[in-house]
Amino acid sequence: MRRRNARPQTSDSDPTTTMFVHNPNSRKPKSLFCRLWIPVAVSALIVVFLVLYIFSRRRFANNFGVIIDGGSTGTRIHVFLYRMGRDFMPEIDFEGSAAMRVAPGLSSFAEEPEKAGELIRELVEFGKGRVPRDLWGDTEVRLMATAGLRLLDVGAQERILDACRKVLKFSGFRFQDDWASVISGSDEGIYAWVAANYALGTLGSHPQNTTGIIELGGASAQVSFVSNEPVPPEFSHVLKFGEVTYNLYSHSFLHLGQNVAYRSLRELLNSRDFKSSIKSDVTEYKDPCTPKGYSDGMRLSEIGGVLSSQEKYHPVAHANGNFSECRTSALMLIQNKKEKCLYDTCNLGSAFIPKLNGRFLATENFFHTSKFFGLSPTSLLSDMMLAGERFCQEDWSKLKQRYHTLEEEDLLQYCFSSAYIIALLHDSLGIALEDTRIQFTNQVGGIPLDWALGAFIMQRSWKPNADHLSLVTATVYEDFGFLSLCIVSILLISMAWCASRWKKRTQMKTIYDMEKGRYIIRQIKR
Repeated sequence: MRRRNARPQTSDSDPTTTMFVHNPNSRKPKSLFCRLWIPVAVSALIVVFLVLYIFSRRRFANNFGVIIDGGSTGTRIHVFLYRMGRDFMPEIDFEGSAAMRVAPGLSSFAEEPEKAGELIRELVEFGKGRVPRDLWGDTEVRLMATAGLRLLDVGAQERILDACRKVLKFSGFRFQDDWASVISGSDEGIYAWVAANYALGTLGSHPQNTTGIIELGGASAQVSFVSNEPVPPEFSHVLKFGEVTYNLYSHSFLHLGQNVAYRSLRELLNSRDFKSSIKSDVTEYKDPCTPKGYSDGMRLSEIGGVLSSQEKYHPVAHANGNFSECRTSALMLIQNKKEKCLYDTCNLGSAFIPKLNGRFLATENFFHTSKFFGLSPTSLLSDMMLAGERFCQEDWSKLKQRYHTLEEEDLLQYCFSSAYIIALLHDSLGIALEDTRIQFTNQVGGIPLDWALGAFIMQRSWKPNADHLSLVTATVYEDFGFLSLCIVSILLISMAWCASRWKKRTQMKTIYDMEKGRYIIRQIKR
């Protein structure tokens, strides 16, 4: 018989009458993976951030590099302040960079090579004054000699370079013997092209957006540009910046630099072959490239600034300052040895040059001549020709009075240089007198267009070849910051997932027991 006051039996399934009894074994044990993940993840994060910190310090720290340009008429040191940018392209601080030029060129020391070392020592001291002492050991110094040394025999070249190496070894900068060398003319042209397009902001852009460069140095001239037509392999050079490949035409014309050409022209004018070619019976030649009234005798080696191994004396006879005749004589010099051409067309001597396409910068002596005549960078070749005609026909005494601040041997060359530029650019390379594609300048946006800048950029823009690296290594070189962000994100997501595993596998639900008249807690399985 059931007692009236007995508590009615309740089912275990009745949530309103069952009290929660805590079971200490109700939670599943933590997995070994989750227990180990926290210290592993924290350690990995510390490593990642340490690497990021070191990398950022190296990337954004100030670095220095030194290039010594051993030119034909002078020697110049360039001290570059830079930081590494994206795609391993250096970001150069031109305000913090410096340069210094001394004369003469290294080729002047063929007979006394030890004096070349003394000249280099002066430049090195300048460089050490621009680089903090604690960075000397990390700063590379390279000596690159150009056409002046290329004109000398190999033995003379090495004696001069050895004298320079002795100084550079103990300069305090980082140096090794093969960093002092004579570079090829085509490399000089390529470096100039790189410098120009770096300054223009087109390095790494589509090849058709780039600008060509024509240099007129003292001993050689260089032409470099992206050609639209096939180029013989000896003139073709492939460059790659970022994901863009450039097929460059680049060639250097030794002996066609302004100073050497001026000296060669005077020899040509005085030669029997030239006199016979113009059918002249006059024993003394006329010089159309020297303003009339000039009659002083001088050493040929002094004219043009490039010393020859033989000292010759040539009087300047019958200087008549005729621009047209000077231009014709210059063209005859430029086309010398054209009969040896092995290609369909040879515009400069026996060398192949494809048709010029796109825009061009004309630098060095192109710029110096245009500046002397007061021409703007965008002046036309017709403006240059008009200025040259006026100068050549002027009397020498009046020119000396008007340009009294200039050295006489410098002033003497401007009749020739203006005619030579027209013969080179218009008569030989086919640039129209009214063509607006060419600009006379030595800098772009305040950035000097020195080939040494291009050489430095190429040395510091080295990028590992992804074909020889693992995928991860290549990705690190390509974009370290992005990779690091991915690693950190993966770690954080994994930590969040692991933390969620530590939560209780059950939830507690608070309910009101009507019979007992109070709240109780009940375990609800998920």
